[in-house]
Amino acid sequence: MIQDLGEKRLNNAYELRRPAPGDRFFRFDKDKILVRTQPDGRILLPTAGELGCPQGQYLFAIGGDRYFLEFPSKGVRQGDEVMPEGFTFESVRNFRKLELKELAFAAATAYHLYQWYRDNRYCGRCGRPVCHSDQERALYCPSCGNTIYPKIAPAVIVALTDGDRILLTRYNGRAYKKYALIAGFTEIGETAEQTVAREVMEEVGLKVKNITYYKSQPWGTDSNLLLGFFCELDGSDQITMDEDELSTAEWFHRGEMLEEDDGFSLTREMMAVFQRGER
Repeated sequence: MIQDLGEKRLNNAYELRRPAPGDRFFRFDKDKILVRTQPDGRILLPTAGELGCPQGQYLFAIGGDRYFLEFPSKGVRQGDEVMPEGFTFESVRNFRKLELKELAFAAATAYHLYQWYRDNRYCGRCGRPVCHSDQERALYCPSCGNTIYPKIAPAVIVALTDGDRILLTRYNGRAYKKYALIAGFTEIGETAEQTVAREVMEEVGLKVKNITYYKSQPWGTDSNLLLGFFCELDGSDQITMDEDELSTAEWFHRGEMLEEDDGFSLTREMMAVFQRGER
């Protein structure tokens, strides 16, 4: 999956660090990232040197590479900074297509943190401006003492099976058009297993049993922690589809499945595991 980086590891420990000229920077403009595409097709992030040593927040390291988030210069709005020569903005969601998973994972994780910093400039308790902690990855309010940590939203991915069949869906009204699995956010007061049963009932009107945990995955583009579950059909297989959420919901036999594991997503891996007969 996207976070599986082989010998390289994500080091997300908080540090007070200033950028060196060769450190890589993420500059965001809404949901787009500043990049340069090489003649061989490789995509590179700008270095601190190429951006003129900007103001930035240290994010994390992957292997020997350190990544920072660029903050706009004083008096300059986000997106209005000078554009270095040869660079353009690319949608963060297109990074899923990259062969280099390290950069795709770095981009998704950086976007997760960018959204948190962007959305928490003021205290939600008293409304005063917040400051960056120099002890941990947190924002704090010097006026009332409120501490704000990065938002992580738990959500489930559900592979519902019935013997050698699996239920596949397509989202309604979204850019992603391939087959997927049932998914949804955990609500207040729910266990993850209760979320599985509720989401399946809400989206396709089916009951489930034998819910088993499979694996988790950070999904930074939506600030999620995805929890993968397999479960079995309990009773009737008659689908009653929520057309607001889904455009398609169908049963597929193992041999009928066309989608392949993309090496990035928990959804694709779970589908491939079922297709190979491992579940």
